[in-house]
Formats: sequence, C-alpha cells, structure tokens
Amino acid sequence: MTQPIPHPASLDFFSAAFLLPNIGAPFLVGLAVGYFAKKMLKVALFLGGAAVVLLFVGEYYGVTQINDQALHQTAQAAADLANQSGSFLYSRLSQLTWKGGSAVAGFLAGLKLG
Repeated sequence: MTQPIPHPASLDFFSAAFLLPNIGAPFLVGLAVGYFAKKMLKVALFLGGAAVVLLFVGEYYGVTQINDQALHQTAQAAADLANQSGSFLYSRLSQLTWKGGSAVAGFLAGLKLG
C-alpha cells in the first residue's frame, strides 16, 4: 500500500522529524569519515617519516645507500594514492541521494576537527 505524497507547501523543513534523518544523520556519517581519514593520514605520515629517517640514519652509518630519484618517485606515488583515496571518499559521500551536501559538509568538518 502506498502513502500519498504530501504537497511541498505542507512540509515543515525545520521540524526535528525532517532535519534529523535528512540532514543530521548524513552530516554525522560524513563527520566520522572525515575525522577518521585525517587521523589515518597523520598515522601514515608519521610512519612514512619514521621510515625515511631510518633510511637516512642507515645511509649515514654506511649500512645502505639511498637513490634520491627513487625516494622522490616513491613520495610522489604515495601522494597520488592519498589524493585518489580522498577523492573517492568525497565522491562516495556525495552519492547519499540529495543528502550528499550534508554528508560532504560533515566530511569537511571532520577533516578540520581531526
């Protein structure tokens, strides 16, 4: 059994019954994803920086040699991968039907908070 669609003029866009499921929940999902993404990026940068420092220390003590061009290419590949994952999350959140604007706003707020 289908329910009749109410006339748009009769909808109360500022009621809690409309705002919480349509604006609030997607915003919270986006906020959580953005916060997590920024924290994981920080962890990845920390571990990557530690690895590079260990390579530099190994080079200083003569344990290994570092090719600067290969190091640059590796860093560029990591930056490209981070860019792709960020754009994937952004596009996925914007697909939450028409509520995508709220989810993307939450994602950007989560990036700011993280």
